[in-house]
Amino acid sequence: MKLLLHACCAPCSAPILEWLINNNIQPSIFYYNPNIYPQKEYEIRRNEIERYCKKLNINFIEGDYNHEEWLSHVQGLENEPERGSRCLECFKLRLAACAKVAKENGFDTIASSLSSSRWKSLEQIDTAGNYAVQNIEGVEYLARNWRKGGLQQRRNELLKENGFYNQLYCGCEFSLRSCAKVQEQN
Repeated sequence: MKLLLHACCAPCSAPILEWLINNNIQPSIFYYNPNIYPQKEYEIRRNEIERYCKKLNINFIEGDYNHEEWLSHVQGLENEPERGSRCLECFKLRLAACAKVAKENGFDTIASSLSSSRWKSLEQIDTAGNYAVQNIEGVEYLARNWRKGGLQQRRNELLKENGFYNQLYCGCEFSLRSCAKVQEQN
């Protein structure tokens, strides 16, 4: 298996990378997250996962950061709740880009660290992953719940061991707004 892992951030990706390597799968990382706002947040997250890839000697591929294009893609869905239709469209865009890069670079499988987050819908991520590869011959989507098998606990350990920046929201301004509302209520 030649796997391209779409990575949302270092804390979510680290235990998956460790698991893949321990299971004799040499992954590469595709960091494509035009949803992240502001750009400074994007760069912090990118730098963290890139630093970890260098530590593990893992190939790192960065997609284009075009937040305006992402906003256009989710236009009309701005007021959707977390796990709503905006998230599904966001996942579809990001995983479709991953599948395209996989095909162009000789990968036969894609997966995403998004499915390690307890804040995300596994059903939406799998729907997006299957959508991404449906018209890409020779590339499959690996549907996997990366929350199980001790990986959630390992995530927390790796976060501390590596001093990762740990974000408090999904990445887009709409999830940031939702997070702020929840914090105000507490």
